[in-house]
Amino acid sequence: MDAPSRARPDGALRRFLRARLSREGVLGLQLTLGALVLVAAAWAFGGIAEDVVHSDPIVALDANLATWLHAHGTPAMTRAMRVISWLNGIAAVSVLGALFALFLAWRRQRDWLLVLVLCLPAGMLLNSVLKLAFARVRPHFDDPLVVLSTWSFPSGHVAGATLFYGVLACYLVARSRGRGERIAIVAAAGLMIALVAASRMYLGAHWFSDVLAAFLEGIAWLALCVTGVGVHVRRRSAREGSRA
Repeated sequence: MDAPSRARPDGALRRFLRARLSREGVLGLQLTLGALVLVAAAWAFGGIAEDVVHSDPIVALDANLATWLHAHGTPAMTRAMRVISWLNGIAAVSVLGALFALFLAWRRQRDWLLVLVLCLPAGMLLNSVLKLAFARVRPHFDDPLVVLSTWSFPSGHVAGATLFYGVLACYLVARSRGRGERIAIVAAAGLMIALVAASRMYLGAHWFSDVLAAFLEGIAWLALCVTGVGVHVRRRSAREGSRA
């Protein structure tokens, strides 16, 4: 009697793990990976936010890095960083998002359109709420490259870039065939986000922790939206298959 009673929980655990790692199940591998990314990114964001609030060592790193970047600026680099920052500002990302939305609507890809709508506008609204909640002052210099009166943490430019390029990368990866192509897509998206983060720090608009927290915020929200819509699509497909 004891052996079968011990085997049943083990078998149930194996079935549960097999279902969570299945590529075909409604609540399978996609949900598992999405949940892991969401939890990890949110946990890391919370750690940075706590450090910023309590003035932990990351705040000293912020100040040292900001001072170094400001002291080693050059006119050519300043012009380049201004262009990168302007091309990935809130207005520019909104235009890019609207164009991408029109493309998805034209292709009648409603599920990806839903992902984009949930990610970009709602994600930027979340960023604005977080800025008001933390109310962190931006870097200050006697001869600033930019002067902004809004709050600093987390960076809106980096959050917007993470959300837009993240959705675009997910869309392209879902349609790619080779592993090399997928790696190149993810690397290109990561490079664009890194350039935006570097431009905001170089111009003195944000601290290092601002851009890092914004990236984690964007990744967490992206994972939530992509995973949520993915589960919805799989459930719908399963219902349609059962009816057929």
